[in-house]
Amino acid sequence: MTSAETQRDTPDAPPSGLPALTFHNPLSEERAARIVARLAAARPTRVLDVGCGWAELMLRVLEAVPRAHGTGIDLRGEDLLRAGERARERGLDARVRLYEESARGTERGPADVVLCGGSGQALADPEAPDYLPRLFAELRRLVNPGGRVLLGEGFFTRTPGAEELARLWPGAEAEDHPSLGALVDAAVAGGFRPLWTETASASEWEEFESGYRAAGEEWLALHPGHPEADAVRERLDAQRAFWLDGHLGLLGIAWLTLVPVGRVG
Repeated sequence: MTSAETQRDTPDAPPSGLPALTFHNPLSEERAARIVARLAAARPTRVLDVGCGWAELMLRVLEAVPRAHGTGIDLRGEDLLRAGERARERGLDARVRLYEESARGTERGPADVVLCGGSGQALADPEAPDYLPRLFAELRRLVNPGGRVLLGEGFFTRTPGAEELARLWPGAEAEDHPSLGALVDAAVAGGFRPLWTETASASEWEEFESGYRAAGEEWLALHPGHPEADAVRERLDAQRAFWLDGHLGLLGIAWLTLVPVGRVG
């Protein structure tokens, strides 16, 4: 029995997973539908989802393209269990393969569509000074000629000052994220053309950040004296502060639909 299963079987235990979220990113139903239609129009036969989580976007692409098969890679077994359950519920399990493993140097590609939604760290080290070139080199390696890459990647909406950086993560620096323009330029330098460039809206961020905590907040309100309540409260308060007092209006998420230029090699 997994730790997640044990937690679900324990009466009054804090909620597991993120049941209030459809996507593990600031991504609305409307934007997701447009993205899926755009990717499906390329008529892929193989879809690779890097850092797939519960693979909602990949499953939607497979629903839109009945001949396509999908491969999802993630390190979180709990999320992959949820992805497998969703695939079975939709009758897609015969066309889906899920792997609990690292994506660094993965040989699961190439694919006609590569999804990497907020999971660039699965392919390259975000602490390295050449993170973006390495990320785009990996995406280029994993996508077939004429294919599509959907990348969800963070950017700073403006150059943050010292006080703003202090409210982010420990040791945060202005170079931790590029500007939107620099991000798209890095994609072009990495051998792609930006077919579509869009960014998460304020309402998408609100839905994501609130949904991220919703189940935990409800549980905490009902179980204030639970032995785990203090730990849950501390975690939720820290997450909320990171959003409202930290990255709100400063950190953006870009959704880039990219086309590789020419042929690899």
